[in-house]
Amino acid sequence: MNELTSTEPARTRAFLGAGLVLVSCLSVQASAALASTLFDRLGAPAVAGLRQLCAALVLMVLVRPRVRGHTRRAWAGMVLYGAAMAVMNVAFYCAVGRLPLGVAATLLYLGPFVVAVASARAWREALLPAVGLAGVVLVTEPGGTVEWAGIAFGLLSALALACYTVFAQRVGRASSGLEGLALSVCVSALLLLPFSLPAAPSVSGADWGLVAVSGTVGVALAFTLDFQAVKMATARVVATLFSLDPVMGALIGALALAESLSAPVLLGMGLIVSAGAVATWRAEALPATPVRSGTGRPWHGNGQDHRSEAG
Repeated sequence: MNELTSTEPARTRAFLGAGLVLVSCLSVQASAALASTLFDRLGAPAVAGLRQLCAALVLMVLVRPRVRGHTRRAWAGMVLYGAAMAVMNVAFYCAVGRLPLGVAATLLYLGPFVVAVASARAWREALLPAVGLAGVVLVTEPGGTVEWAGIAFGLLSALALACYTVFAQRVGRASSGLEGLALSVCVSALLLLPFSLPAAPSVSGADWGLVAVSGTVGVALAFTLDFQAVKMATARVVATLFSLDPVMGALIGALALAESLSAPVLLGMGLIVSAGAVATWRAEALPATPVRSGTGRPWHGNGQDHRSEAG
């Protein structure tokens, strides 16, 4: 897989990365729908913390990362990466508890979208933020019944995801394999212990099963896929490929949670996703420096950073 990052044509790497991101988006949104059934009993922050804890245990067992031997700079990157994960997960889950899954996923996508557009080199791409903004306005349904606290949490999750994409490559360059990712997830789980530990005694056996599945699929698997996707495509391309998240969220929300979306919301989602698709194609059409297998890390390819899960 590492050889593909340097020997295959850029377009081929982009499509291979897109396949990984597709599975990642599905994992994030499916696990979010699954975890949302626990919000009423445990609260979104507690569910997010328990999910990260399970994911950390899974990655520690599978990856067995070295705790010693990392530089201060490497640890700083992993702490910031983990902090971004923690904020992103809590904010996204709080948004999911107040908004339809598709709307929350659309707002979350604004983070990588901004990262992708900010690294654009063609002037035409400057029009894309305006399209995305129009989509956000429609998604928030001004004057409608959308809960503004949910919108605020959604925008916070987007900001955290943008930071997540920036620190991901830095962590990747400072460590080999999946060590940096595993340790960053552990940092995230530790930061969320104030939420997860008090809730642990109230978690039933069945609830633990849901948390374990959600953490394994929505964090451990999804973040690993995202991590590998950035090695195959540029960070800008992977960032914009997260436009799949709102679509997955809307579909899963409709099928699994019986959520209905109005015509303006669907139109707004369509504008954001379309803008992301255009940004993806334009970004890949421009020259990019491939990430070397020894230093490449999730999310970034040309010094830019980019997911998924949430979830």
